[in-house]
Amino acid sequence: MADSLLKNRNLRIIFLITLISVMGVASITPAFPSIARHFGLNMHNVGLLIITFTLPGVVLTPLLGVLSDRIGRKKILIPSLLLFGMAGAGCLIVNDFNLLLLMRLFQGTGAAAIGSLNITLIGDIFEGPERASAMGLNAGVLSIATASYPFIGGALASVTWSAPFYLTLLAFPAAFFSARFLKNPEPQKGETLKSYLKNTFSSLKNKYALLLFLASIVTFILLYGSFLTYIPVMLDQKFSTGPFLIGVVLGAMSLTTAVVSSRLSTFYKKFPGRVLLRISFLLYGTGLLLIPFMPSVALIFPAIIIYGLGHGLNIPVNQTLLAAVAPMKYRGAFMSMNGMLLRLGQTLGPLIMGAVYTGLKMNAVFIAGAAFAIVMSFLLKFLPADNES
Repeated sequence: MADSLLKNRNLRIIFLITLISVMGVASITPAFPSIARHFGLNMHNVGLLIITFTLPGVVLTPLLGVLSDRIGRKKILIPSLLLFGMAGAGCLIVNDFNLLLLMRLFQGTGAAAIGSLNITLIGDIFEGPERASAMGLNAGVLSIATASYPFIGGALASVTWSAPFYLTLLAFPAAFFSARFLKNPEPQKGETLKSYLKNTFSSLKNKYALLLFLASIVTFILLYGSFLTYIPVMLDQKFSTGPFLIGVVLGAMSLTTAVVSSRLSTFYKKFPGRVLLRISFLLYGTGLLLIPFMPSVALIFPAIIIYGLGHGLNIPVNQTLLAAVAPMKYRGAFMSMNGMLLRLGQTLGPLIMGAVYTGLKMNAVFIAGAAFAIVMSFLLKFLPADNES
């Protein structure tokens, strides 16, 4: 099934949209030292390039999801891609840091809808086992991108501080292909805005959806709290590991995630989605519990791979289940709400685990993450057996 889906032109266009959805931060951060030198800044101020990019998404993502349900996916997607690309082009030509921040704000406004609309489109176009397989393949593309962009951005930044922004110009061909070749169904406009908002809110309160939303928050608390924030710290403090090897360790997780996600249809043939989601959190817990007790960097790799197995299942399974529970005419709102909650998890993760680290030291960060994962797996026991398609 996966091989035939790779020939699907709609899915290939969605892959391109997915590649753009994660380049706004991952490809730019390696240029931060060069940007700081060019503009005479300290690293704290350079961090504003991330804040100005991500902030519009917190505010606009739910609104744009509602608009995609009301006026159509393409009418939101294509202007978003064009704005993302134009603001990226602006980053290439400005020579004032305040103007660069303004361009990043515009770029973040364009990016606000892209990261949820790609998943919404998969939910609209595909059904049943095909939907699960497409979600898995897309998550694999996402994992490869997040692992590759720092290396690509770093190589470009070695030429000049602005070079990584050239990647964002890929938004222009993505907009063209989406406008010209993407064939997707659009939601029907059969109800008033008042009725739509009432029914959407009622659907979002569904126990099934609430559990999946909670799972999304916990997933990103673990990823951005225990894993991405404190594994580099632990490797540096415990083993004096250099930046390159830290990158290899983290890359092992991304590679494992990509492989597992791309084969999701195989797992779906053996287990229902709700069971796979529970298994993913048990794998998270196992990997996190093992990490602090490994006596060498080499022995940390198996624990990292176990975590990657969990992540490879978790993201596409959760997205597939959410797409199934959301009626098409409300799916844009559903997936954008999930996107907003992911950002909430990204924000809470470092704060929660930072408090654990301050109070209880390094090992407790991973043990606390394992506890979060195991409790979430238990809560998912109450996920109803319907809405699996």
